[in-house]
Amino acid sequence: MSGQKQPGSERVTSSRRIHDGRIVNLREDTVALAGGRSALREIVEHSDVVAIVPLDADGNVLLVRQYRLPAGEVLLEVPAGGVDQGESAEDAAQETGYRAGQLRRIGGFFVSPGYCTEFIHVFLATGLTESALAGDADEDIAVERVSLREAIRLIDSGEIKDGKSIVGLLLAFRGAQGE
Repeated sequence: MSGQKQPGSERVTSSRRIHDGRIVNLREDTVALAGGRSALREIVEHSDVVAIVPLDADGNVLLVRQYRLPAGEVLLEVPAGGVDQGESAEDAAQETGYRAGQLRRIGGFFVSPGYCTEFIHVFLATGLTESALAGDADEDIAVERVSLREAIRLIDSGEIKDGKSIVGLLLAFRGAQGE
């Protein structure tokens, strides 16, 4: 992209807190743009998240099926969880009900950088052993095992439609194919 004009950064000139919640916060920032213009930006603040692709010794992926109110349906997903204040993404990735003998970061991405600060760290977990983990009190989850190849087919068929799961499974599949 050399020779092409690069967009400039935006400078926050004022910020107004709209909501502080248990999971997300919302603020409205006024930013200065190039040429003296200004604009409003609504920002959803969300802590980092880990998404784990747990792969057992037989090449099966452990997925979770749970109802998601914003989607209005039960979704099939890779396990995920928040990164608590002062906790590393690697430590958070071990809190899924299975302990990984090997944990490898295979990617990361912003969920929706146009309005949200949430960043998801994606890990491949192998060498799994069950560990005692009580699920969150507000979760009702069923665990399912499918082959990695079947998980990709479930993406293609539209049964897996959660972004973190699609990204995580495709990254794991690509790694399994030696690419």
